[in-house]
Amino acid sequence: MTRTRKPAGRIAFVGAGPGDPGLLTRRAHDALVDADQVIYDRSVAEALLDAIRAEAKDDTQFTPAEGAPGDVAKVLISAARSGQHAVHLVAGDPFGHDAVIKEVQAVARTAVHFEVVPGVGQAEGVSTYAGVPLPGLRTAADVDDVSALDFEALGGAISRGSVALAIDAGDLAAVRDGLLAAGVDGTTAVAVTGDGTGETQYTTTSTVDSFVAAALGFTGRVVLTLGVGVTQRDKLSWWENRPLYGWKVLVPRTKEQAGVMSEQLRAYGAIPCEVPTIAVEPPRTPAQMERAVKGLVDGRYAWVVFTSVNAVRAVWEKFGEHGLDARHFGGVKIACIGEATADAVRAFGIQPELIPAGEQSSEGLLAEFSPHDEVLDPVGRVLLPRADIATETLAAGLIERGWEVDDVTAYRTVRAAPPPAEIRDAIKSGGFDAVLFTSSSTVRNLVGIAGKPHARTVVAVIGPKTAETANEFGLRVDVQPGHSSVPDLVEALATYAVELREKLAAMPAKQRRGSKVQGPTALRFR
Repeated sequence: MTRTRKPAGRIAFVGAGPGDPGLLTRRAHDALVDADQVIYDRSVAEALLDAIRAEAKDDTQFTPAEGAPGDVAKVLISAARSGQHAVHLVAGDPFGHDAVIKEVQAVARTAVHFEVVPGVGQAEGVSTYAGVPLPGLRTAADVDDVSALDFEALGGAISRGSVALAIDAGDLAAVRDGLLAAGVDGTTAVAVTGDGTGETQYTTTSTVDSFVAAALGFTGRVVLTLGVGVTQRDKLSWWENRPLYGWKVLVPRTKEQAGVMSEQLRAYGAIPCEVPTIAVEPPRTPAQMERAVKGLVDGRYAWVVFTSVNAVRAVWEKFGEHGLDARHFGGVKIACIGEATADAVRAFGIQPELIPAGEQSSEGLLAEFSPHDEVLDPVGRVLLPRADIATETLAAGLIERGWEVDDVTAYRTVRAAPPPAEIRDAIKSGGFDAVLFTSSSTVRNLVGIAGKPHARTVVAVIGPKTAETANEFGLRVDVQPGHSSVPDLVEALATYAVELREKLAAMPAKQRRGSKVQGPTALRFR
């Protein structure tokens, strides 16, 4: 009888860093996505946990760490002995916590294979995000028990350079008292940062005498930095000084399309809220698309004109149903209304022949689309797959240029379900600092399912047609890029925010308080 040997399990103690999912190391990422069981400390940022869950295996178990170090070690060892890959995920660096060191010691006394994956320490990482350098001689520590701190040694470290401590907000007063008792000058510069590396990170600067009062309202883990580095924060702060930092931005797009825009907004510091206003569904009668795909294969068309990413997906899905691929586009030229649509075409291995260099709209495409020439264009037919609610501008313009047009419904757009009540209330009451509209339909559908954005909400539109629709609904358009694309729209909003900040900075204090300008940019000057 042959016995099946259990696979060897292993344990990894993984440092999650200070909270920003982007600071997770590659080795830590690999350990987490391969894990069967993840035990996480409650201090690990929820945004980071969400990012890990999205990439982990479907059957990976996520449970919070409970009990003493010995209890956690027993759970990890048991999982490893049953053949699982177990991870203990901790904030900052694993060896920055006495409890984790005890767990590692307990595991090391067994034959179970283990590794310790370093992470960016909370104190050092958050200090950098706060714009407080720690050059030269420095002390940086993630502190779990402030009663164990040597305040005399900290005082000496502050006099020689800089100190950064990650502590619980409830321990701020104890640290102040300890520093003052150790003879640290009460006027020494201090910065306190809450929600370090997060979307709502906030830093307040004061002195040893006053930092407890200055940090009133801070909760959870905070990072306290003291010394000469604090005085350089005005010039080196970058995370909180991004153009859209703290702006709550409404993104009314389909769920599939919102992701790219949201990532670009986050890069500028915004907090995007995705509210789908349109759902994409197949056409009611698929016969048109069936004939169009057959015509593509048979060489019926000289051009295919794509006006949206959804149209590209609809055609490729139909290709997939018939076992076709990019090779069956041989001899057919492709035109795209804009760069986003062109990127979707390129993703399938095809380079479009025509993308408007100027305005990325139906008019911009028509301005560059050559008239039909019977000699140069023996095939004179164009396939135009698009939404059921698309305007006739493009089809009519192509016909005027001598082309025959098969105007085919590739997909239907239907109004999405209304968002939750709290989001509807925020839209109407000014809870969002900006809204980005990428089409006329997003304007119509958002107003239809959630109501009009408040007058103080900054309205940004992708192009002239969307601006016209916004105006029809009584919305004031504040931002419109010169080039109709999602990256340019986000860039234009960021530029607008910078200009707004500069205007507010130039205002006298009394005028600022009376200004109608709202949002984070205005609040920084009040």
